[in-house]
Amino acid sequence: MPIKVLVISNYKPTISVRPEAEMFIGLKKKGVEVSVMTFKEATYNEKFQAADIRTIPFHPVKKFDQAEIDFIREELIKGEYHILHLFNSKAIINGIRAAKGLPVKVVLYRGYAGNVHWYDPTAYVKFLHPRVDKIVCVSQAVEDYFHKQLFFPKEKAITIIKGHDPKWYGDIQPMDVRKEFQLPSDAYVISCVANARPMKGIPYLVKSLAHLPENTPTYLLLIGNNMDSEDIKEVAQTLPDPDKVIYAGYRKDAIQIVAGSDVFVLPSIKGEGINKAVVEAMSVGIPPVVTNIAGNQGLVIDGESGAMVPSRSPAAIAEVLQSWYKQPSLRTQLGSQAQQHIRKNFHIQTSIDQTFSLYQSLSGIST
Repeated sequence: MPIKVLVISNYKPTISVRPEAEMFIGLKKKGVEVSVMTFKEATYNEKFQAADIRTIPFHPVKKFDQAEIDFIREELIKGEYHILHLFNSKAIINGIRAAKGLPVKVVLYRGYAGNVHWYDPTAYVKFLHPRVDKIVCVSQAVEDYFHKQLFFPKEKAITIIKGHDPKWYGDIQPMDVRKEFQLPSDAYVISCVANARPMKGIPYLVKSLAHLPENTPTYLLLIGNNMDSEDIKEVAQTLPDPDKVIYAGYRKDAIQIVAGSDVFVLPSIKGEGINKAVVEAMSVGIPPVVTNIAGNQGLVIDGESGAMVPSRSPAAIAEVLQSWYKQPSLRTQLGSQAQQHIRKNFHIQTSIDQTFSLYQSLSGIST
């Protein structure tokens, strides 16, 4: 008898959800009977259907919505699922309630280390709800965060990375970023991809340019939503040359831009699990500079596959950037080692195999 799994997640994006979506395609190949509830217009529906994965054109749009809870519950009963795997807030809140009294095992995903507190009553409608059987954490840092919660059964949290397939990056063509952004031919190009929230620490990266020698032709490409926010622009205006900060905004070709840059930097101050933008930069051979927050531990090995610096330290970022500017061969070496590190330790097959084992243990089905 195959393990039957109902997944509820948002597959509207294509690139950002690829590790998750491809994991379920891999699980289908291993014999798991996967059904996916997602938006009708989800871009991954075609790939799911090609892999013989049943798609259900539905995704919760409200929290605590009885009609949506009833819809999920009806599918759980009709499909006789062994596992209900939930990936976002609306899916989690409604899905847990839909599973009430049913034999299905409830599995949640958590990709962020923070904002779950044992003393917060709202935590008990999601991650600390007693109906939850397992929480799949994207990194050890996230798992450790749950272990710090009082009254939390430590066996509920398990780390399974969101792995990547090297084949996804085999045909990435680096962009000529100097031409694209009208930069000097000798420009030393630093890239950063993020949705600029306070936890990402982007102002600290911008400030780092002030610590570089004036004759270093450094240009910073800020790629992503809200990178041109007023607080970031205000910091840039304090630089000797504010024009060296380029606000590229959201770009569908962000990975090509990163592949054409010299260095990738993510200056997060808290909250990371395994950052996808860092993994992608490493996968195309661009050496990363990241901060030494818990979620980055193991992703970048300092001095081997990139550099790890203290958070909130523009001077520390600048020190690495200047050192690497003077040693282009070192950048190349670290980029190559970063690529190998991801291939060896963050491969999607590991995610598939570990998730399959989790499903087996929860369902009691060994084949």
